[in-house]
Amino acid sequence: MTRRVTVGAEIADAGVGRRRLLMGGVALGVGGVLGSALGSGTAWADAGPPITDCAGWKARPNSAVVPIWNQRPVKILVHHTATPNQADTSQNAAFALARSIQNFHMDVRGWLDTGQHFTISRGGFLMEGRHRSLEVLRIGQRQVEGAHCTGQNIVSIGIENEGTYSTVGPPAAMWNRLRDTCAYICRQYGIKATEIYGHRDFKNTACPGDHLYGMLPRLRTEVGGLIGQRIEGEEAQKASWPLLQEGDSGPDVTAAQYLLRDAGMTEGEPDGTFDATTAAAVRRFQLATGAEEINGVLGGESWPELARTVRYGESGDGAKAVAALAATRDTESVPDVVTAPVWQRLLGTGGAPIPPSSDPVGPPR
Repeated sequence: MTRRVTVGAEIADAGVGRRRLLMGGVALGVGGVLGSALGSGTAWADAGPPITDCAGWKARPNSAVVPIWNQRPVKILVHHTATPNQADTSQNAAFALARSIQNFHMDVRGWLDTGQHFTISRGGFLMEGRHRSLEVLRIGQRQVEGAHCTGQNIVSIGIENEGTYSTVGPPAAMWNRLRDTCAYICRQYGIKATEIYGHRDFKNTACPGDHLYGMLPRLRTEVGGLIGQRIEGEEAQKASWPLLQEGDSGPDVTAAQYLLRDAGMTEGEPDGTFDATTAAAVRRFQLATGAEEINGVLGGESWPELARTVRYGESGDGAKAVAALAATRDTESVPDVVTAPVWQRLLGTGGAPIPPSSDPVGPPR
């Protein structure tokens, strides 16, 4: 049974001030930078990379109790902040970034604290995001509920990376820290290196940027090397859904237009161009299916709803979408039943399917 738990009396003022908790006979130093590499805080058998906790970067207190669940996360989600790729890579700049993210999440989004569990600056400084994330990670048995990706906030650890990585890759310092952080999280929770994903795998967003998203197979491979999991070739690839938005064109757009018409969202003739009319149809579909953001971008949240199961013998727009993709992909045969994994192969993404896992529904158990 999964349930939310509290540890010690300090849960009522979680994240406020400096304190020490005794959990399972292990003293947790919470204050400043933790990690034996810096010679401060508590020494750990496997401290991982140096991590500055919330007190260290002068975070505001969380506005409500941070939920902690009695279960381990099973994946890692990589994000980017979509902020400028600034030249200042100092620690002060990193701490200022952490404070600005927290202010935005609390004051604009109305969340109880920073949404992600950890933040990495362009200078490679690693910081705790949401209060108690570092403390709970050190134990490796439970999970702090985040707010970085609806439906994945309990089953995944969210890592925010400073900058925008749509056309450029991250600096070496950031990449190395991201790799080391993922390796530490995987070791602590027993997560496989192949279970590292991008935000866009689950939402209609470009995050973490086309370039960084394209580097995830490399990240899985490098993390696997650090934790003794040999990952070769296609093992590092994960099936995904193409991200489509205004200005795009091609067979993927044609298929999407057929499926949108099949769903009753448009009457237009598919032409392979993602124009304003197509974007409007996507927004109508997002509204009808309860998508988190009604933004006209077709990504990892809406594709699974749109790409319905199509069976052999159908003659409607769903079948036309399958035929359009099969013709352009030089596919000689298509299974009699086209489900999500088949759709993804037809869309050209390839890779291993993402194991289904999502946050528990309802109140904490």
